[in-house]
Amino acid sequence: MALNSHGDGENRAGSRTRRDLVEDLLEEMTPWNPQERMSAFRSFLSGSLSLIHIHVLTILEVQGRLSMSHLAEELDVSVASATGIVDRMEQRRLVTRRHGDTDRRVVSVYPTRIGSEVFARLRRHRRDKLKKVLGQLSDAELAAFLTGLRAIRRARAAVGPDAKTESPTSGAARTGDREPAS
Repeated sequence: MALNSHGDGENRAGSRTRRDLVEDLLEEMTPWNPQERMSAFRSFLSGSLSLIHIHVLTILEVQGRLSMSHLAEELDVSVASATGIVDRMEQRRLVTRRHGDTDRRVVSVYPTRIGSEVFARLRRHRRDKLKKVLGQLSDAELAAFLTGLRAIRRARAAVGPDAKTESPTSGAARTGDREPAS
């Protein structure tokens, strides 16, 4: 397919446009039917790890130890709710709380070794599954896929982490509007 100076595909009879290709790639890269989603959450949440626990561990991984009030603010919950979440996470040995050395009223939350290993375990599990999938591709398909993924990484770096996109909770999901059932 020939690209014009704007990078758009020329729309000749039988040719695919750049927009068509991008849409097809998005469809291939983001399928998540309910069965796949349920399976992913079952494996992701195996045992006693909940989505809120994953959220807390992610926040702690990015920001380091946090006071209970700061963690509550990050989670957008009350300190009492954050305390309940941290209580359950402590029971599962995912986090620990420590009182401040200078001000004993300040309680900080830290991930434990087990909590810190959660994402490493998930990464290994994901790699093992992807390795099986990639094993089904030919050498040429693997090379082409690697080229494409590296191009995506360069494009993502060029766009930067601050690129604004619509949040999944904006629009209909946020306002409670629902699409009509088909």
